[in-house]
Amino acid sequence: MLIPAPLAAQSRLTQDDALRLAFPPPAVIERRTAFLTEEQLARAKALAGADVQVTSRVVTYYLGLRDGAPLAVAYFDRHRVRTLNEVLMFVVSPDGRFERVDILDFQEPPDYRASPGWLGQLVGRRLDDGLSLKGSVVNLTGATLTSRAITRASRRVLALHQVIAPLAPAARP
Repeated sequence: MLIPAPLAAQSRLTQDDALRLAFPPPAVIERRTAFLTEEQLARAKALAGADVQVTSRVVTYYLGLRDGAPLAVAYFDRHRVRTLNEVLMFVVSPDGRFERVDILDFQEPPDYRASPGWLGQLVGRRLDDGLSLKGSVVNLTGATLTSRAITRASRRVLALHQVIAPLAPAARP
């Protein structure tokens, strides 16, 4: 299976463009929203880890379908790196692993932006102890705040994905 490289060379990528890259035709993309209960939010916080903020009870995600069968789920995560924001798209496969991670917008200086190679280490990872800078994720030399922000966002997205379970038969109409 070929996985397109992250689009780190572009400074901005729209959500629509990113979704089309993740789910090229003839795939159909459905926008969905999950409304978490207090219990689900607490579970997501516990799964993500103590140093990861999970605050929103409203989670928007995008389901990629081909012939009615789910391909993967895309999430967009906007967070602060140092003083400015970054927007990432995470695509999660049916087995709960990252298929791709793309930077849509990075407002910090370009020297602090994660390279395609660095982002590539997240592809194939699932939510476990290895998804951490203290685990298997290699720190981004000279841009620790960027690597910390992306790793935390990764944990947040996979925790929410586990709680929402958008690929479970009961979650799909």
